[in-house]
Amino acid sequence: MDFSEITDGVLRGLEEWEPVLARLDEETVSERRNSQNRNIRQILGHMADSASNNTHRIIHLQYQKSPFSFPNYAINGNNDRWIAIQNYSQENWNDLIMLWKYLHLHLAHVIRNVDNSRLDNEWIAGPDEGNVSLKDMINDFLRHFRLHLDEIQELTDL
Repeated sequence: MDFSEITDGVLRGLEEWEPVLARLDEETVSERRNSQNRNIRQILGHMADSASNNTHRIIHLQYQKSPFSFPNYAINGNNDRWIAIQNYSQENWNDLIMLWKYLHLHLAHVIRNVDNSRLDNEWIAGPDEGNVSLKDMINDFLRHFRLHLDEIQELTDL
């Protein structure tokens, strides 16, 4: 299956947003203003966590027995715990931008190299979330990526 729409969308987002993010001042990236009480640093950190976790899921789903149980960091407030434990609010802004960029560049590479014979393998996302196929997980990634870029855009009045 061709996931170029997904990977190209992520790469375009990185290319467009990296210079925008680099120009943001300290006050703008540190204010807590979105509906989840996250500042831009925390949103970008969450996006890095998402890229990292999805990379791991994609890899596991290509060699583990399906359905595969992998911790869902995004339920029960765990994604907020990840943000707090890693203290993204105090992360060097330029380092965080680079982390965000390179984790997504690598994720795009991993997606481009997925074994299509494994696309129906499923991840057990949790009792309330059900199972998610590798194909569906990849297809949903760009929506999630754009959702958070839209949040950043709303917070910066760009």
